[in-house]
Amino acid sequence: MKKIVLLSLGVAVLPLFAGGCATKAHYIQTGGHESLVTVNSINIQDFIQAADAETSELLASGALDKVPTPPAVLAISRIVNNTGQQIDTDLLTKKIRVALLNSGKAQTTTTMGLGGTAEDPMAKGLQQEAEFKSDQQSTRTPDFTLSGKIIQTIARDGNTSQSTFSFQLSLTDAKSGLAVWEGEKEITKQGARPSVGF
Repeated sequence: MKKIVLLSLGVAVLPLFAGGCATKAHYIQTGGHESLVTVNSINIQDFIQAADAETSELLASGALDKVPTPPAVLAISRIVNNTGQQIDTDLLTKKIRVALLNSGKAQTTTTMGLGGTAEDPMAKGLQQEAEFKSDQQSTRTPDFTLSGKIIQTIARDGNTSQSTFSFQLSLTDAKSGLAVWEGEKEITKQGARPSVGF
């Protein structure tokens, strides 16, 4: 009888204990110290770090300054995801594009894309209509393309798991086909592997 009473009491108290541990939803700074960090996934702060580092290196290289008509025009090519998760690579490239545009060193075309698919179909239609009416090309062709790859390397030792995410980017001269800048930012995270059971 005592066992049944104790078991019933434990089951009744469990929801109260679990509910008491829950964190109230609240806002935090995106990418700040309170942001969640997971070992085997790319977190928002990883994208922020990689984009900031790569943009700073690209601007410091002076590659974007070597165009006959500044600012440079940039087309975004393929960013290959070689990680174990589904990610939207725009989380990286959009941050880079915004920073480059704000620097005044480069503009990104939104009417060109891989396979002829425009990022902004309406802008592409208006551009084509303007070119048809004037019977000449009204827009500049890109000076550069930006391509890259995101690679994940996993290591495990005992109860410790480690992931390194390599963000690799290449800036290619659209006329020569030669890479004029290469950048890489590695982010490594380590933590205890989750235990099985209780």
